[in-house]
Amino acid sequence: MPMRGVRGATQVGENDAEAIWAATRKLLEAILAANPGLVMTDIASAFFTVTGDLDATYPAYAARSMGWDTVPMLCAREIPVPGGLARVVRVLLHWNTSLPQMAIHHVYLGETASLRPDLVVLQNQ
Repeated sequence: MPMRGVRGATQVGENDAEAIWAATRKLLEAILAANPGLVMTDIASAFFTVTGDLDATYPAYAARSMGWDTVPMLCAREIPVPGGLARVVRVLLHWNTSLPQMAIHHVYLGETASLRPDLVVLQNQ
C-alpha cells in the first residue's frame, strides 16, 4: 500500500503544556476532519516539530491523549529561521492509504496558513 504525507501546523498562544496540548489536539482533530478516511490504525508514524520558543512539553503527548498509543512519534525543534513565525507546532503524518496525493488535505490553522499558502488554496478547492 502506498504511503502519503499529511502536513499541518498551528500556532500556540503561550509556552505552556496545556496550551501546547490543546493546540496540538485541535490541529490533529482538524486533520482527521479534513481527511475522513484517516484513522489511527493507518498512521505509520507522526513527526512533530516545535519552534524554539515552545519547550514546556512534547506535542506528541496530545496525540497519545487521543488514543494514538501504537503510533510511533518523534518530536524535534524546527530550524530557527530569522523572521519565522513564533510558537508553531508542525506535524507530518505518514498515512498508509491508496488515495492519490492530490486527495490529501493538509491543514494550517490561523496564522500558520502563511507558511504554505499553496496548500491552503488546495484544501479550500
